[in-house]
Amino acid sequence: MTSAKSVHPYPSSSSLDNDRTSFLGARVPPEVEAMAKYVKELDKDLFGKVLQAVVGAVGGEDSREPLKIIAETNTSISEEQLSFITSGAYTLLRMALRLPVSTLKQEVFKEDLKELRIPEDFIGEFANIVYGSRRPVLENAAMKQGVRLPTVEALRWRVDVAISTSSLARALQPSILMQLKLSDGTSHRLEVPVIKFQELRYNVALILKEMNDLERRSVLKIQD
Repeated sequence: MTSAKSVHPYPSSSSLDNDRTSFLGARVPPEVEAMAKYVKELDKDLFGKVLQAVVGAVGGEDSREPLKIIAETNTSISEEQLSFITSGAYTLLRMALRLPVSTLKQEVFKEDLKELRIPEDFIGEFANIVYGSRRPVLENAAMKQGVRLPTVEALRWRVDVAISTSSLARALQPSILMQLKLSDGTSHRLEVPVIKFQELRYNVALILKEMNDLERRSVLKIQD
């Protein structure tokens, strides 16, 4: 555990009073918590086999067969426990791999896993995957598997004033007409009252300010 005065490049899960948050987030995913609970019942050899199957899944491989073999040949673990462990390990690795190694230092990664009371030997196995030679391959696979939304390719807009309308409240009230062209080829037309546009502008500015404030803190600061 670190003292309250220590500053880390990335926060640990139980040090919220130190202004640190685990790489898993302020709230640890339930499948990761379950994995940390059940993984203590595994010996190192069995854990290595399970982790190898999980790494295959992260890399885009079909790991159902190796996991089926593990379930059939090991009576020390139930299918339910194996399901919790594989799901938690998969989530843990995916969340770690999406952060640059310059942001999530290896010693901080290990400290966060210690907070979950994962056995020391198993923490080393996780670290070897996240910071080992296979990381670039796993990163690329994780990015390809991720859900991607279409991006904005073009935006056209103009201010319009309705002179004749069935609603007296809208008469002579300016509005902003926008036409969006997305990367998937679709187009969308929006009409936004000026007052709502001002609310949107204010909220976006507020979010940008909060992001800048976070960057000034040690939470997201990249350190050598």
